[in-house]
Amino acid sequence: MANLEIMAEDKNEVTVLHLKGFLDAYTFQDFEDKLKELISEDRVKIVVAMDELDYISSAGLGVFMSVIGQVRTKGGDIKLTQLNSKVYKVFELLGFTKLFQTFDNIEEAAENFK
Repeated sequence: MANLEIMAEDKNEVTVLHLKGFLDAYTFQDFEDKLKELISEDRVKIVVAMDELDYISSAGLGVFMSVIGQVRTKGGDIKLTQLNSKVYKVFELLGFTKLFQTFDNIEEAAENFK
């Protein structure tokens, strides 16, 4: 069974989530729980680093859609960084690159919140 590692790192008011492995039907709940925990703590400036994310399924993409409204309502956003070409293609195909800003690195994404 595929697994997902989520490492959270705080950079001032921005929270960086490093995803490693597979974000799919088996692991999306962990990611969703982590995001909901951040939202409940009003940590709504979120950067998701995907340089070690090997795969994302529709269930994984659904997490982004299910929480983005709450995040933006609280004045925050979710920025995406370091998507490999495979993951980026999935985001692009589904129009997610129009909904979520993508950046080459974490610093650029974090700076964008200012």
